[in-house]
Amino acid sequence: MNHMTPPTRSQRFTAADVETWEREGIVLLRDVFTSEECAAVRADFDLVFGRAAGGGEALVKKKDGEIGRFNPAQFTGIEIVPVDCSPALNLIGVHPALMAFARAALKTEAVHIYQCQAWAKFTGDADYDQPFHCDFANHTLTVPSEDSTKNSVTIFCYFTDVTDAHGATRYVTRTDSQKVAGPEATLNPDPEFQAKLQAELLKHERSSASPAGTAIAYTTDVYHRGANLTAPGGHRYALMACYKKAGDESVGFTAWQFHHTRPWRRIFDHATPEQLACFGVQPPGDPFWTETTLARAQARYPGWDLTPYREAMTR
Repeated sequence: MNHMTPPTRSQRFTAADVETWEREGIVLLRDVFTSEECAAVRADFDLVFGRAAGGGEALVKKKDGEIGRFNPAQFTGIEIVPVDCSPALNLIGVHPALMAFARAALKTEAVHIYQCQAWAKFTGDADYDQPFHCDFANHTLTVPSEDSTKNSVTIFCYFTDVTDAHGATRYVTRTDSQKVAGPEATLNPDPEFQAKLQAELLKHERSSASPAGTAIAYTTDVYHRGANLTAPGGHRYALMACYKKAGDESVGFTAWQFHHTRPWRRIFDHATPEQLACFGVQPPGDPFWTETTLARAQARYPGWDLTPYREAMTR
């Protein structure tokens, strides 16, 4: 694919987008999701979180140039998939376009999703302003590789129109952050060092403000931060989907098996074999599938259409 090739409906990105991700560590992908897809996901958010509006104004007002802090209240609006709602929200993290981008970015045919969570923010619920940080510290026990294909790709998706007043994520491109410090600087515990680092990064800050349907793909070594919602009654519906190469044990976050009590039927009853493979389920044709494993799987998920798996056994 060359730079002039437009995205297809199933792909919805170009080779130039992947190159930007490789070079800058972040790229904004417009119109990844259709208006119909966004509306269906928003309906699920309304159901899961039981509201569609925030309070009157942000809880905390800061001085110009002052960077925020982490606090537990920022994360109370997170729900790990699967959640008890329609397939729209449960499967949007393994949308074909997201899987395709992950394959292209990591240069592999086999990718696994290792984190997928819906994140609703509402004006007045918390002070969402964060310091600049990189995500590798809780995605790997070491540090990001110099080879981007040996890392992972996070894709942050907006399903509501997100302006700066609706908490658009702020970020610094890799080109700009390299003028200041490498990603390891985020681990330096010295308060004075961090104050200077934050001030320098702030000079290069950009906004991810975008309409619903946008996906923001970034690496774990990119500096970014959450920002406050200031729009009266404002809310922001987003979903984070993190991908890695299948079999890469150096990267991880969610152990899907640990969350076995969640409503997995919401995914198994509606997902394609390709989508389930992203969660680590053996694909059709894998030697794992026998008459016994098929029967046991059907007993666990009565609504799961195992036809592709059965048919593959007869070939």
